[in-house]
Formats: sequence, C-alpha cells, structure tokens
Amino acid sequence: MKPVNILLVEDSPTDVLLTQEALETAKLLTELFIVEDGVEAISFLRRAGKYSDAPRPDLILLDLNLPKKDGREVLAEIKNDEGLRMIPVVVMTVSRAEEDILRAYGLHANCYITKPVHFDSFVRVVQAIENFWFTVVSLPTR
Repeated sequence: MKPVNILLVEDSPTDVLLTQEALETAKLLTELFIVEDGVEAISFLRRAGKYSDAPRPDLILLDLNLPKKDGREVLAEIKNDEGLRMIPVVVMTVSRAEEDILRAYGLHANCYITKPVHFDSFVRVVQAIENFWFTVVSLPTR
C-alpha cells in the first residue's frame, strides 16, 4: 500500500514534533514532509530547487503565521494554481480571529482548525484530520 503524503508547513519545532507524534500513533501509512516557511512550501509544491524530486502531497497542513511568506499568501498561490488547487489545504493555526477564519475560507481553504494547546487534544485533532481526509472523504487521484 502506498503511503499518504502530507506536507506540513510549520515553523514551530514544538508543533512539528506534536504533529509527528500524532501521526505516528495513527494506523494509516503516512509520509510527512516538513517545510518551515512559505517560500519553501511553494518550492516544494512546484518541485523547484532542492525539492525537484518532491512527491505531490495528498494533503497540506498549513500554519498561517510563517516567515518569509505567510500562510495566507501560500494558500492564495496554491488555490490560484491549476496544478495545485485540488490538493486539500487544512489551515492549522493558533488564531481564533474571525477575520483570519473568513479570509482563509475566502482563499478556498478546505477547513480551518485552531490548534489545541494541550498535547492530548492536539493529538486527537491531528488524528481526526487524518481519519477524515483519508478514510471518510473521497479525494481525486491527481
């Protein structure tokens, strides 16, 4: 069985570690790719530079508050690119601001999740994302 490719766009080492641990406890076969800023995310998705052999992700977990190019800009580029727009993007951020939620959906985010503070809650959220997107939902095959 082929692993599910997930691109995590996250600059917080703690949140990266929490996501890795949550995915490891799940029963699905996943491969997690991590980039730390918006510029790297776009390079990965467009297979540019050091990412020339990068696989196409089946799902993107995107933080909004990123260095170099913020998550809103990344989301807009993904959803405006004919070759990338079909990849589901889950915004995972600390912001609960209504303006951030509205803007993310306006930019065609597939869902918006506020990151839980506690480890157990964080793990449950990541596992729920994984279960929903790879067990419940039917996704296009490219």
